[in-house]
Amino acid sequence: MPPASVSTSQYHHHRHSRKPPDRATNLPASESPLIPDRRGDAQTKHTRPSLPRRPFHRRENPSSSSLAAAAFPRAPSARCASAAAMGSLPVLSLPECAAPPQEGARATVAAPDLAALFRAQRRHLDHFFDRLDMPQAAAFAQALLDAPGAVFFTGVGKSGIVARKLAQTLASLGFARAGFLSPVDALHGDIGSLFPGDVLVLLSKSGASDELLALVPCARAKGARLISLTSAASGADCPLAAACDLNVHLPLQGEVCPFGLAPVTSTAIQMVFGDTVVAAIMEARRLTRDQYAANHPAGKIGKTLIFKVKDVMKKQNDLPLCKEGDMIMDQLTELTSKGCGCLLVVDDEYHLIGTFTDGDLRRTLKASGPAIFSLTVGEMCNRNPRTITAGAMAVEAMEKMESPPSPVQFLPVVDDKNVVSGIITLHGLVSAGL
Repeated sequence: MPPASVSTSQYHHHRHSRKPPDRATNLPASESPLIPDRRGDAQTKHTRPSLPRRPFHRRENPSSSSLAAAAFPRAPSARCASAAAMGSLPVLSLPECAAPPQEGARATVAAPDLAALFRAQRRHLDHFFDRLDMPQAAAFAQALLDAPGAVFFTGVGKSGIVARKLAQTLASLGFARAGFLSPVDALHGDIGSLFPGDVLVLLSKSGASDELLALVPCARAKGARLISLTSAASGADCPLAAACDLNVHLPLQGEVCPFGLAPVTSTAIQMVFGDTVVAAIMEARRLTRDQYAANHPAGKIGKTLIFKVKDVMKKQNDLPLCKEGDMIMDQLTELTSKGCGCLLVVDDEYHLIGTFTDGDLRRTLKASGPAIFSLTVGEMCNRNPRTITAGAMAVEAMEKMESPPSPVQFLPVVDDKNVVSGIITLHGLVSAGL
């Protein structure tokens, strides 16, 4: 214990900051001739309280580790614990791992075997189509179409992946709110996304998933309408169907799997059913191509239906312009430097007079020889080129380039007064993803 005149913190600081004993003389560090004791020096910058010096000696009392060992006996090792547990639990008999293939041997898939699997899959799908309850399917489609609120899809495992895909497809049609709701995260806060009038579609092959059954009362308390898609017929074996407002039975003959367990047919049925219902909703809502493209601006569909000529054309300083009185040989740099393969021949007000291409240059050189040095662009240009307006669709420009009698690589862009505002090239359309 520290003396009464010294605080506990000072005592412990001094005790733990003492230097170890000198190994050569077995004396305390303060008494070693190599380390003088400066604690009494008046010039020391940091003065410390004078504490009674305790002689260095080995402690005779038991160590803290031994006391802890006595108070807290060591727990048995993991192996011992496992062995003890095995004495009270049934021993699982696991199959041995298959022997690795011999060197040089490899697994193969024979075409006849694969064809047999495809035939089996087709039989399973035919079983589904032949036995699907169309009134149930129509009621499901109408429920999605009439939903006053959002439409959420949920599922566990592979059914959850299908549910996420169907939600994204429905959202791409312009549904105000359509999304995926994780059954696990829903019970930890995400169920706050549900409101009265929303529809929750639950996908499950067995209709007995614990996660979905736990979600049902919570979703119902939020005022959502519940619809289940199950391959198990409604009844005691399908509690999810009994707990929902509507159940659509997706008939399943079996899985195309050596064990009949892997969800390789049931998920295909879920996907086919869901996507077909989405197609029916598209027809019912009379969705136009423009509306569909508006939700796919980055895809080829969206670019085809959204991009206009003005979005992909070259303009201003990138235009290969010349006057009809310019000499052909003087305009070779302009012809080749702008990457358009042509010259746009204009007057002083930029009205289009014609076009002169690199093909025209080759033909003129072959026909005229040295006389080409005295020819002007206006003498050899095409004065009746194909043109297009800036407001036209980009896909229309591509169709015009490829139209007979012969395809072209560019189109001058003009306004209603035939004033040049740009040029659109086939290379530019391809670069834009069209």
